Amino acid sequence: MYVFNKITVKPQMPKNINKLDEIANNLWWSWNSEYLKLLKKMDKDLWETVGKNPVKFLKRISQERLEKAAKDSSFVKEYEKVSKNYEDYMTSKDTWFNKKHPENKNDLIAYFSAEYGLDETIPIYSGGLGILSGDHLKSASDLGIPLVGVGLLYKNGYFHQKIEGYGIQKSEYNNIELENLPIHPVKDENDKDILIDVKIQRRKVYLKVWKINVGRINLYLLDSDIEENNSEDREITLKLYGGDQDMRIRQEIVLGIAGTKLLKTLGLKPTIYHMNEGHSAFLTLQLIQETIEEKQIAFDIAKDIVSSRTVFTTHTPVPAGNDIFPIELVEKYFKEFWTKLGIDRETFLKLGMRPCGELEPGFNMGIFALKIAGKKNRSK
Repeated sequence: MYVFNKITVKPQMPKNINKLDEIANNLWWSWNSEYLKLLKKMDKDLWETVGKNPVKFLKRISQERLEKAAKDSSFVKEYEKVSKNYEDYMTSKDTWFNKKHPENKNDLIAYFSAEYGLDETIPIYSGGLGILSGDHLKSASDLGIPLVGVGLLYKNGYFHQKIEGYGIQKSEYNNIELENLPIHPVKDENDKDILIDVKIQRRKVYLKVWKINVGRINLYLLDSDIEENNSEDREITLKLYGGDQDMRIRQEIVLGIAGTKLLKTLGLKPTIYHMNEGHSAFLTLQLIQETIEEKQIAFDIAKDIVSSRTVFTTHTPVPAGNDIFPIELVEKYFKEFWTKLGIDRETFLKLGMRPCGELEPGFNMGIFALKIAGKKNRSK
């Protein structure tokens, strides 16, 4: 890629290797390394310079290098093999799921997680939970499982650890280069950005929608850092696990409630909603509210219906591993919500508490998810 003042010139991909660009924009390459070896073979130094980022690499490689690769018979042969593997993979109907569960071909699993560890070039994860989420998407793709992922787009990513001369840790956040990543905005039929709104206290927060292709799986990410929001709300999705508990509860409102509204906006009708850890558990409130309104039924009946459609996976079933929000914080953001559900304050708050009779100091998202979800499991 060459830059003249403000004009960016992207190298022209030779016709006989032009699928390199398409594959770069699908995370299929993150677990199919033969494609990455092809890029490295074209320009080893540039490959290291761009941090092994295929999208950035293909924007910066010289036209001369591309033309040379296109004329190299051994390179073209390897390319054709990788290209065919990708095409066969993406178009194949002969998957494990189709063979084992043909009667469920119209099902859809909505998978919610606060982080996804897909590749080191996309820093929207911090550790084990994210790696597991990323692996779930990749495995679902390989198996042909009908699944869609929902998460948040953290433009500052996760912090980088820096140790000062006195041994004090500093957390540094760096903006991710969206233009150099396989992350693309989702548009409507008029080619306008799709925006999802969610009510936080008495104002609307708007979320832009982005998509990552993970093999056959779509991962949708919500982004509050847009001009439609005030400066405070633009920060909601900026940092992974950044800020205080007030910021965390707003992030989880966006993930669970706005994430559920997103799927409805896209015309998707999940059969099952899977909560990977308790961060997304507020999705059950949105589902209960929608069920009450659509079927004109009472809270308890709607709750049972939602229970039959939800699964919860917990990884750290101890208090320290679950968000516990102070009662006043839950009241701050949900004091108008329980009336929509047709229940009182105490009934609502006890959804996130142990069955001990008295209101406890905090609302536990893990307990909340366990009480609502019809299926529960623990990862090991």
